[in-house]
Amino acid sequence: MLKRKLATSALALTVASSMFLTACGGGGDEKKVENNKKTAAKPEEPVTITFWDENAGPARTPVWEEVIKRFEAKYPNITVEYVGIPNSSAKSKYDAAIAAEDTPDIGSVQTTWLPEFSIRGALKPLDSYYDKSDISKKLNKAAVDVNKEITRDKKLYGIPYAQNLDALWIRTDWFEQAGVKEPKTWDEFFTVIEKMKDPAQNRYGFTIRGGAGASFTIQRAMFAYSGLDYFDKNGKSNINDPKHVEFVEKYYSFYDKSTPKSDITNGYKEMIAAFDTGVVGMVHHNPGSFGEHSKALPAGSFKMIPLPTTKDGQYVAEGGNAVNLAMFKASKNPDAAWKFIEFVNSEDAQSYWNQQTGQIPTNKDVLDDQWVQDAQHIKVAFEVYNNSKTKIYMPPFYLPDYRTILDTIVDPGVQSVMSGKMTAKEFLDQWAKAIEDSKAKYDATFKK
Repeated sequence: MLKRKLATSALALTVASSMFLTACGGGGDEKKVENNKKTAAKPEEPVTITFWDENAGPARTPVWEEVIKRFEAKYPNITVEYVGIPNSSAKSKYDAAIAAEDTPDIGSVQTTWLPEFSIRGALKPLDSYYDKSDISKKLNKAAVDVNKEITRDKKLYGIPYAQNLDALWIRTDWFEQAGVKEPKTWDEFFTVIEKMKDPAQNRYGFTIRGGAGASFTIQRAMFAYSGLDYFDKNGKSNINDPKHVEFVEKYYSFYDKSTPKSDITNGYKEMIAAFDTGVVGMVHHNPGSFGEHSKALPAGSFKMIPLPTTKDGQYVAEGGNAVNLAMFKASKNPDAAWKFIEFVNSEDAQSYWNQQTGQIPTNKDVLDDQWVQDAQHIKVAFEVYNNSKTKIYMPPFYLPDYRTILDTIVDPGVQSVMSGKMTAKEFLDQWAKAIEDSKAKYDATFKK
């Protein structure tokens, strides 16, 4: 029987200052893990495992509940306790749980969290489980390899069950009414923002993400504009390159003129709601919001298109853009936990989950399913990823505090630029320095 909890708040925990001390400590205190209150079950004895969903809400929670229902039907001796965490508080919830040594058996985790969580000794390597499983022959090798490459010990700590691609969702009916063409370049994109604005109908051309997660959006947009690598040949961050300063100045100049005033605090839910309720004509997101769009808008009134190209016509995408299942080291029922991870990544479960959410399956058998063949947004993603000229850049996910920098420096910095308290150059200089300082600490600690 599925047990469900919905976490609505989480303890905040700052981990950046202790990250490198943890790393030097060699993977955590094994005795404390052994003394965890959970007790191991005997084979086939009824067991309960806890699963945390890092992006819970009305769109995703019912999908997980159905997947869990199917899993429990196949494995009646295993009960899954579902804990849903809103995306905005998920990282702090995990941080607090790791610090308190009260982690779940399994968690849905973002790729950017894997290096940090593994260095803190919180995760169990899954290489031996994965290598013996049939899913090792089915899952996207590139996505799996990224998860190993970004960790210090090159072990596999996360199994990717869905992939993503940043893109634009547009209101095709608005474009037709206004006689405006879909933007293919960034110059065309900026022009369209202005053209789609209609004060008489309280319509805006675009919505800028200024709240939680703004760092992801601006990073992916500005690298898609510049086509640069994350670091130059001398190891200096390209974050504050003049091309990025130029882009950020232009991008945020539309705030509160051709975009809603509320953008400065809007996160995922708010910007998707603005698109789905007819407030904005374009939103920068990914295939994962298809489920919300399809429920709120008439078929044929919206579609997904790639992010605009660089000036020389090149698509640029961020590598490692996936969501994963990880097993926490404190789990006393790792075999049962692995069965759940394996089940979620089976053809049937992955097909169901990704069809409902609109994301890209990692199990190659799902790619033959009719819904994939018919899904316009999935076709767009494949067109970008399969384009021989598409450039994939890799952020330094391996830095233990990479995600902390995004959450605590970049997200607030975006709001400072939007409110006029900081210039684009000051913002990007601060961001670049944080990344370079982190890289210097990492190199000094792990590359001796």
